[in-house]
Amino acid sequence: MRVAVCADVGSTYTKVAVVDLDGGGLVSVGSAPTTVGTDVLHGLDAAVGAATAGLRVRGAPWWVCSSAGGGLRLAVVGYEPLVTAQAGRRVGLSAGAHVVHVAAGRLGRAGVAALRAARPDVVLLVGGTDGGDADTLAHNATRLARARWRVPTVLAGNVAVRDELGALLAGAGVPVTVADNVLPRIGVLAPASARAAIREVFLRHVIGGKRLSRGSRFARLVRAATPDAVLTGVEVLADAVGGDLAVVDVGGATTDVYSVLTPDERAVGPGREVAGALWRARTVEGDLGVRWSAPGVVRAAVQERLVSSSEADGLGVAAAARAADAGWVPVDAAGRAVDVRIAQLAATVALRRHARGAATGERAGRDLRDVRLLVGSGGVLRYAGQGDAVGVLGAVLADHAGGWPLPRAARPVVDGEYVLAAAGLLAGEEPAAARALLVGHLAR
Repeated sequence: MRVAVCADVGSTYTKVAVVDLDGGGLVSVGSAPTTVGTDVLHGLDAAVGAATAGLRVRGAPWWVCSSAGGGLRLAVVGYEPLVTAQAGRRVGLSAGAHVVHVAAGRLGRAGVAALRAARPDVVLLVGGTDGGDADTLAHNATRLARARWRVPTVLAGNVAVRDELGALLAGAGVPVTVADNVLPRIGVLAPASARAAIREVFLRHVIGGKRLSRGSRFARLVRAATPDAVLTGVEVLADAVGGDLAVVDVGGATTDVYSVLTPDERAVGPGREVAGALWRARTVEGDLGVRWSAPGVVRAAVQERLVSSSEADGLGVAAAARAADAGWVPVDAAGRAVDVRIAQLAATVALRRHARGAATGERAGRDLRDVRLLVGSGGVLRYAGQGDAVGVLGAVLADHAGGWPLPRAARPVVDGEYVLAAAGLLAGEEPAAARALLVGHLAR
């Protein structure tokens, strides 16, 4: 039997799935705490050992994704906020990045200082449609070159000046990768080339630069940022089920939402988005999580009128305790119930924001009415028990006060074995196994 060892090195836990490459079956799973404080390979090796105990996997490939050390921090520099800067932000999110800074227009001294202060791992430099404005892109590239910029930069703007500006940046010592324009025409968003370039830069520069491990073994194993791998898995699942779907991943620090919609007449007409529609999208809610960001969940739930003042007071105390000790694990039913309630609120607020469009910058929001499958993910759902985990998703699907049209016939399912990330890692070289894995665990 041919197998692959697929691992997701998260900020808190490292999860491993051993997958049968011939049939797409899940052979075994295992996990271990992520050892960011020492060397992430220690936790990875422990998780693989737990998943492969008693199995004959000598020589099996290891395919790894990682969000350890804070994941991928991306800054976007564009032409103006409602068009290319917004398009760049959407592309960055689709590439699995946490967008920490967006600048629009000509960079000045203060703009460069703000860019440095954001501490990005990668800069996405965009601007102008193909054959359109080139002055702003040229100005910003020149400004970075003169500022002795050394952060890896992906140049994905106006094709008329792209190669010239790429040579300018490289000549000034800027680590630059050239990609196709993210907005070749008004209303046309083309993320694929820039997304691939960001992935390449992440693997070549960021993983090693975070000093997560001694030596080069970990950098050789990692194939993608975890959110990028998950979005790939979501795309494979959407193709398999043949319809719209959404995923909400409740983590300790963030809650990520992914959705894949079927392109239709919403993409054209006078009301279309000038920055283009991203039919396969991801948003990150950095204030919503069940540990580090638990207080943010309570604040957001109060603002959204999801909790009463008395419940908010009690949850606030529990949330503060969880933020102060992110490694805490509940040992009784009462503690687990609070975790589930915080997860329920985080998922509900995150889906509201995603659907309303504020997080993606879409004026009309994202139309999730035709979503057929709502997938829940994250450690809190995995350990909550099937009934409680599905209940979290049920609350989302019953959120009639959220100001967004609910899915009309969505089936809730929990990714209890983290197969989305594993399938995303497999999709490039073993697409049949990736599809079978997802169908067997999430679409049956």
